[in-house]
Formats: sequence, C-alpha cells, structure tokens
Amino acid sequence: MYKVLTEKWLWIIIFALILIIVMPLIIVWFILLLPFPLNMISTILLIVGWGVAAGYKEWIIEKRKDEEKKPVEG
Repeated sequence: MYKVLTEKWLWIIIFALILIIVMPLIIVWFILLLPFPLNMISTILLIVGWGVAAGYKEWIIEKRKDEEKKPVEG
C-alpha cells in the first residue's frame, strides 16, 4: 500500500480531479463577487464562450468523420 501512495501518477490524478471539482466553484464565486453589470456580462460571455467551444468540438468531430469516410487516394 505504501508503494502505491508514493507513485507520482497517483498524486497527479488526485490533484487533477480536485482541480476539476474546485475550479468551477471558484469561477462562479468570482463571478458572484463582481459588481452588477460586470457579473452579468461575464456570465453572458461564459455562456457564449462555452457554446463556441462546444460548436468547435462538434465541427472537429464531423470533419474527422468525413476524412475517415473518404477513400484513400494514391
């Protein structure tokens, strides 16, 4: 058991999972601390940015599927 706890990869995974859980809470807390017009603007920008990132991801996936369907020329 002690050998597993000294592995570097285990602590990297634990740290990454903690960040995945804590960072959204910190971002929301920071947005709530902003004064009225800024917190509304930052919320809208966050939603728009999230949508752009999701759309880009879907576009990349579709592009990759189209390239896989093409016959290999040569």
